[in-house]
Amino acid sequence: MAPVRVGFHASHEQLPPSALLRAVRAAEDAGFTAAMCSDHLAPWSRRQGHSGFAWSWLGAALQATSLPMGVVTAPVQRYHPAVIAQAAATLAEMFPGRFWMAAGSGEALNEHVTGDRWPPKAERNARLREAVDVIRALLAGEEVSHAGRIRVDRARVYSLPAEPPPIVVAAVSARTARWAGAWADGLITVNQPPARLREVIEAFRDGGGEGRPVRVQVHLSYDPDPGRALAIAHDQWREPAIGGGLAWDLETPEAFEQAARFVRPEDVRESVLVSADPAQHAEWLHDIAAAGADELQLHHVGREQGPFIEAFGARVLPELAGGG
Repeated sequence: MAPVRVGFHASHEQLPPSALLRAVRAAEDAGFTAAMCSDHLAPWSRRQGHSGFAWSWLGAALQATSLPMGVVTAPVQRYHPAVIAQAAATLAEMFPGRFWMAAGSGEALNEHVTGDRWPPKAERNARLREAVDVIRALLAGEEVSHAGRIRVDRARVYSLPAEPPPIVVAAVSARTARWAGAWADGLITVNQPPARLREVIEAFRDGGGEGRPVRVQVHLSYDPDPGRALAIAHDQWREPAIGGGLAWDLETPEAFEQAARFVRPEDVRESVLVSADPAQHAEWLHDIAAAGADELQLHHVGREQGPFIEAFGARVLPELAGGG
């Protein structure tokens, strides 16, 4: 197996933007070679308690580091695609070759604030496809008018990069990944059992995405104390761990807390890799890379990022850099 690029995921739901900026600098110093961030208006729970504006933070983080960096965003309801095109063009112009964006169909948690109807999945995918077409045309310097699920009136982005940033797709299921293979510049998905993850990656490639980069966002919990590692995962990530269609449709942190009230600590292990042993984490990450990932974006779900960055920089990244 070839060496895999390893990035640091900055979770805006969990930490203040200033703390995440310090963390991404520390991650680069520790040997991480890429980064990405989430784009939320609300956290998953009130315990997390943050939701910094990703696009402001990205400008600071790209300036403060030399890392390539991306964001998972939904350019379909809370944002108009012309606004996202302008934001992406500005970052790509200032930091050539370093910025990418992942487009997803969104979650009601962040999108309901417009007061518009929250549509079913098929309609969300259809308007996402329209939004990506609009964004690409704007990044190509075109004037765009469009009347469909999304409406655009004579939009143009004037400050353009020499090369438009890649627009990859955020997909969890094989069905969505296959659909996106025909048009996306790459795939980002989340860690799942190896067989299911391989199915998602192969679906993207079979759908037309062969040769395009595949990133996997890996949720993990590390602490030298095994009990504390599990407690951190349960405290911070039990709401996102509810999974299924429900996670896309709940509208408030309070609703997520109510839905997750019966999630046990051991249940969180299905979506979060929990271990006190860096060697165990390295083994798991090797398996994910072997499933077809070109890049791993590591998300320690705890609020304290320093011990994770230090331990993985010293004991996990060297293992992954060697491939094999």
